[in-house]
Amino acid sequence: MKVILTEDVKGSGKKGDLVEVADSYARNILLKKGLAIEATATAINNKKTQDAAKAHHAQVELDAARANKERLDGKSVTVVAKAGTGGRLFGAVTAKEIAAALKSEYKLDVDKKKITFDGEIKAFGTFSFELKLHNGVVAQMKVVVKEA
Repeated sequence: MKVILTEDVKGSGKKGDLVEVADSYARNILLKKGLAIEATATAINNKKTQDAAKAHHAQVELDAARANKERLDGKSVTVVAKAGTGGRLFGAVTAKEIAAALKSEYKLDVDKKKITFDGEIKAFGTFSFELKLHNGVVAQMKVVVKEA
């Protein structure tokens, strides 16, 4: 019997897979526990429609990430920080502050976990960082740390 899994089933497949299983296993386990639905023509058509919509949304997201990469690659953001004597900062410039600067300067809402840079930024100057916009789409940017 062909069924479409509604949950991950160990030994059978992942959620959304169309699988062929024994009739008794389908009736007594999968359908009874709500782990699958019978693969009727309507159900298969709905699955194809959902898969196409999911693929379209993923492509739109990827296109937006590539457009943002073109817009941001090589650009810089400015972060203002306080410092003590000798030009050393109080604390360090964090990914959270860089994300806030990206939001204010470029109107781009970015998760701080998507920002990576080498070491810590504890002095004034220009430092480079990477901004991961999507899987495989990374923009190289710079942060300029200025005195308050």
